[in-house]
Amino acid sequence: MECRRLGRTGLKIPTMGVGTWLRFDVPPEGEEDIGRVVRSALDHGIRFFDSSPMYGRAEAVLGRALGSRREEAIVGTKVWTYGLAGEQAVFEGRFQFEAQLAHYGGFIDVMQVHNLAAYQDHLPWLEEERNAGRIGWIGGTHYRTDALTALVPLMDAGRLDVIGVPYNPLEAEAADMILPLAEEQDIGVIAMRPFAEGELLPGPDIKRLDGLGVETWAEALLKWTLSDGRIHVVIPATRQEPHLLANVQAAQPPWFDPDQRAFVGRLAAKYAGASGVG
Repeated sequence: MECRRLGRTGLKIPTMGVGTWLRFDVPPEGEEDIGRVVRSALDHGIRFFDSSPMYGRAEAVLGRALGSRREEAIVGTKVWTYGLAGEQAVFEGRFQFEAQLAHYGGFIDVMQVHNLAAYQDHLPWLEEERNAGRIGWIGGTHYRTDALTALVPLMDAGRLDVIGVPYNPLEAEAADMILPLAEEQDIGVIAMRPFAEGELLPGPDIKRLDGLGVETWAEALLKWTLSDGRIHVVIPATRQEPHLLANVQAAQPPWFDPDQRAFVGRLAAKYAGASGVG
């Protein structure tokens, strides 16, 4: 896999990561499968894993799956206090943080404010924890393209080292303002929702993809995202090893040229939410 520098963090990061939304929130009897996927990911060079308290049991499951291999991973997780503000938000955020430290060996590589919820309350104490050495880097995310402009003042103020944004052919608004600003300010960029939460799947018949050098529509979508060099890592969620290995394949050059990206974009618009036949 190609590695890219995660902005000013200086971290060299393979372009394919693993998300945990929905897929890692499993009961105890499902953790063995997650462990196999995480070990396979590490064995194939994946280093970045993304989670959040919002994702149920996912954080704890990921921590146990990493186990003794924690130092091989870059863990990006979040503080999530939707609906809270002020002291209540800080109390809940710090409670989440202490649990995360226990899951991940006393250190969080990238700590993000999930959907920027109560970011005014969280950024001061996150900065204190970064200075104390329990957090490596601070980030902010938002899943809604119409809310991405809320990232801009925080990026301009130098308070975010990393951002997480949706980026796929249907949700490409980040390309207009957010990605140029991130490049200018040397901010790391994590791409979420590469399949638009399933809206882009299953997509067109594979025969429509002749000439792209891909084997599946999912691979085409991942390559569409990573062909923008301003994206440093993409985080599709999976708990199936065959899907993981296909994702790894997608994280290798050659990348799409502008005409190929435009073609994938047209296919995405045509087949979004469709049966995939044709």
